[in-house]
Amino acid sequence: MKKIFLLFTVIAIFNANAQQRPKLVVGIVVDQMKMEYLYRFSDDFSANGFRRLMNDGYVFHNTHYNYMPTYTAPGHASIYTGTTPAVHGIVGNSWFDKNIGKSRYCTDDTSVSILGTGDSGEGKMSPVNLESTTITDELRMATNFKGKVIGISVKDRGAILPAGHFANWAFWLSDSGNFISSTFYGKQLPNWVSEFNAKKNYVTYLNKDWTLLKPESVYDKSLADDNPYEGLLYGSKKPVFPYNLKEMYASKGAKVIKSTPFGNDFLADFAKEAIANEGLGEDAVTDFLAVSFSSTDYVGHLTGPRSREIQDTYLRLDNTIADFLAYLDKKVGKDNYLLFLTADHAAAENVSFLKDNKYALDVVGHKELSTQLREFSKTNFGSDLILNYSNYNLFFDKKQIQEKGLSLDKVKLAFKDFLMKLPQVKRVYTEEEILAGTTADYFLTFVTKGYDSKQNGELVILDKAGYIEHEGTGTSHGTPYSYDTHVPLLFYGWNIKKGESFDKKVITQIAPTIAQKIKVTFPNGTESNVLTEVLDK
Repeated sequence: MKKIFLLFTVIAIFNANAQQRPKLVVGIVVDQMKMEYLYRFSDDFSANGFRRLMNDGYVFHNTHYNYMPTYTAPGHASIYTGTTPAVHGIVGNSWFDKNIGKSRYCTDDTSVSILGTGDSGEGKMSPVNLESTTITDELRMATNFKGKVIGISVKDRGAILPAGHFANWAFWLSDSGNFISSTFYGKQLPNWVSEFNAKKNYVTYLNKDWTLLKPESVYDKSLADDNPYEGLLYGSKKPVFPYNLKEMYASKGAKVIKSTPFGNDFLADFAKEAIANEGLGEDAVTDFLAVSFSSTDYVGHLTGPRSREIQDTYLRLDNTIADFLAYLDKKVGKDNYLLFLTADHAAAENVSFLKDNKYALDVVGHKELSTQLREFSKTNFGSDLILNYSNYNLFFDKKQIQEKGLSLDKVKLAFKDFLMKLPQVKRVYTEEEILAGTTADYFLTFVTKGYDSKQNGELVILDKAGYIEHEGTGTSHGTPYSYDTHVPLLFYGWNIKKGESFDKKVITQIAPTIAQKIKVTFPNGTESNVLTEVLDK
């Protein structure tokens, strides 16, 4: 009798300990998703996708990025490290490297090689440029590297940065239509990845037209199908439905799928294969799957936030998420996984659209501004003193300035004065002003949190609200204004109560909250501010 009692006691203790963590954590990042999309399209969502997460999970309605620039790579890094570019070092998708005198891509790593079929350059990638740990890293260490971590995305940066330094694998989609990785993670692709690639299931999606998912009357939340603010998808004559994907595939290859909602479907197919073949969520040791849906960003950049294409993409993504949740319920167990969904940034309205509706703005092209800056330099200093202008950062040729006997401080002030006279410019900050910092300047705090003195320029430019350095159709992002910073944040599943909050939160609270939730060490760069609403029992 005592032995039986002891056995049940051991089992009870084991089960209690097992409940300290879920079997699987799933992080979903939707590239370029505005919180507003959850409101605008809500009536036409199914009951089992976004609405399930919102109705049965915890919704943070007022979550924002707290730095500039709001781009994809810094966004993914900030979500998973719980800190900002000033600390984790991913200051852009790519940035000018002052040490080598040329641009560096966020996940470039020439020491590794491609695994799989694609252009060799697509595989020379790793998290080597990420300067802090991620929540996924901390889970790996907390489980003595027994818990698996896998990152997947259409984009390399969307897979690699969330998966962190210690990931088992990160997989991203080559232009060839194959999921690839690099030798940073292993010597060869797992057999199941090679088998998935061999099936070429992307052809199934590209052998049909992209038509409206629902009746045309549903799309009254968007502008007319043919409007002047949309770009053309892979050589189409007009930005209108239906799109002949088969013809585009024949002309441009498998990469076409990235700029359609079916890129999200294809990624979800791969995610299911990863769960099944890697055994994620099958035992008592917590695993982590980081999924980034990137096709929303491709479609958004091309057609803008008011297009029928973007609405259709989100209605289809809603179905994709509903199907993925059903798969998790069946494979892992409804109460065994913890899921969060957010975005790496939001997006601005098309400038021409605002202007046509009497908002006093004008289009500002990056090349045009760069040319103006160089002409100013030649006129006032006799030569081009600019090494690079990118990501709102201006880099000066310090060697040339010294050789000419010029004062760097005076050069910076002259450029600052010139820039402040341009109609689109709101502020210009010098390196010294950024590093000194002040909470009295609301926008300076964003710049400071996005600034790394070893990797950023001597001046940082902030345009006025509404302006984006983007010409013509579609949209872009990168500013500290709410249209770029306001993103969804939903928690669902294991030990998550139903509820909502309208208090302002910041994106860097996600990683430390997950750390507290699953009882692991904080990522080493985080400020450790948490979302108590999903920690309270």
